[in-house]
Amino acid sequence: MKKSVFFTLACISLFFPNFGQAQINEDEMGAWYMYFFDTTFKESQWGFQGDVQYRNWDIAGDLEQLLLRGGLTFNPKTTDIKFTLGYGNVTTGQYGSSTTTTTESRIYQEALFPVQFGNRFYTNHRFRYEQRFVADQDLRTRYRYNLFLNIALNKAAMEKNTLYLAFYNELFINGQRDIGNGNSVTIFDRNRFYVAMGYLIKKGLKVQLGMMRQTTNSWNKNQLQLSLHQKI
Repeated sequence: MKKSVFFTLACISLFFPNFGQAQINEDEMGAWYMYFFDTTFKESQWGFQGDVQYRNWDIAGDLEQLLLRGGLTFNPKTTDIKFTLGYGNVTTGQYGSSTTTTTESRIYQEALFPVQFGNRFYTNHRFRYEQRFVADQDLRTRYRYNLFLNIALNKAAMEKNTLYLAFYNELFINGQRDIGNGNSVTIFDRNRFYVAMGYLIKKGLKVQLGMMRQTTNSWNKNQLQLSLHQKI
């Protein structure tokens, strides 16, 4: 009898790996509040960029992630490509009333290069490689590609007082599938698709309000995003 009960529970755990944790409500709107900054050291090729993101499973209060990230940048004189070597610290919370969190340290390398089409269409391509040190897991790696598109609306160029549409799509691919302790992840990690309305307040300062659809192997969720972007 005991063996049959144990076998039944073991089978259930295969189909429900998060058994005992609150199930994510995919219909509930989440919200991310973000600040991005970028600066150059005087007139040199070197600079620094970073971001602070407060992410919620709901509009506010139910912590999904607190992300603090920054990196040293280098822009070669012969190209518009910007390279970054950076570090991020991530605190992740569980969905629902639980206050349990996990921590992650992250080192990343990035290449970002812009391509402009005509006067109104501005794209950026970002390639990022991450080395992730997650609590109670082996070293993890991840590859990310993001295509950004901004389209100026009321003016022919991105300048002061410009309204614009903002889009991006970012694909995440896991490196190592084995993450330790007999656990594994799939090659596909997630995808994020985003659409927003932006306003360029002045040169080097803009704000965006939009919606991001995040898709993983286990859940899909809409996230409201409010972000401030500053070039110092």
